[in-house]
Amino acid sequence: MKKALIVWGGWDGHEPKQVAEIFKNVLEAEQFEVEVSDTLEAFADKEKLLGLDLIVPCWTMGEIRNELVSNVSEAVQSGVGLAGCHGGMCDSFRTQVDWQFMTGGQWVAHPGNDGVRYMVNVTDEEEGSLLQGIADFEVASEQYYLHVDPAVEVHATTRFPVVHGPHSANKPVDMPVVWTKYWGGGRVFYNSLGHHADIVDMPQVKEMMRRGFVWAAEGKEAGSDWKPETAYNGMADSQY
Repeated sequence: MKKALIVWGGWDGHEPKQVAEIFKNVLEAEQFEVEVSDTLEAFADKEKLLGLDLIVPCWTMGEIRNELVSNVSEAVQSGVGLAGCHGGMCDSFRTQVDWQFMTGGQWVAHPGNDGVRYMVNVTDEEEGSLLQGIADFEVASEQYYLHVDPAVEVHATTRFPVVHGPHSANKPVDMPVVWTKYWGGGRVFYNSLGHHADIVDMPQVKEMMRRGFVWAAEGKEAGSDWKPETAYNGMADSQY
């Protein structure tokens, strides 16, 4: 049985406890053994993290010790999957660039705030692709504008601008909504949807998360040709 760890907390406005419960139900339906924690100290035991198949962060606008980021990074590099959504993964720790490097992006704005109506366009068309078969859909929520790692593989997008603002002086852009990437031997999945639990519970969003969880957790079994000389820990080498 695969093992998953969900860690929730941070800003209560994202309803992390409720979102974590939805994620727990999704994972248990996929036969995962799930541990849920409401403290970042769950990342303190590196050996325990290395024994997992999946880590699911659900923590917004927090502060975290460098050691804990390094532990998660080393676990993912070893093959443990990392998957999450919205600010719970890509607005977790705004001062932690190594977290942002690992996850593939960082939230910077949501023009119009909550309740903006916009389309999510699924770009996967090839047979067997991650989101293949999920149709485009409309959502009324925050529309995330993110700074995104150019190495990610994009599976769904949304068109900006929808709401007028200084960004609308530029040409229209298709902002990634769902992406995947690799971090050493591990698989990383992100979905920018999920401002509140009711958005996460939408059938399309929940199915995206289900597929992302399963895909990320399969990385350990699939193996990787990536062989580190030493695990990457950017903070240890940083000069400020």
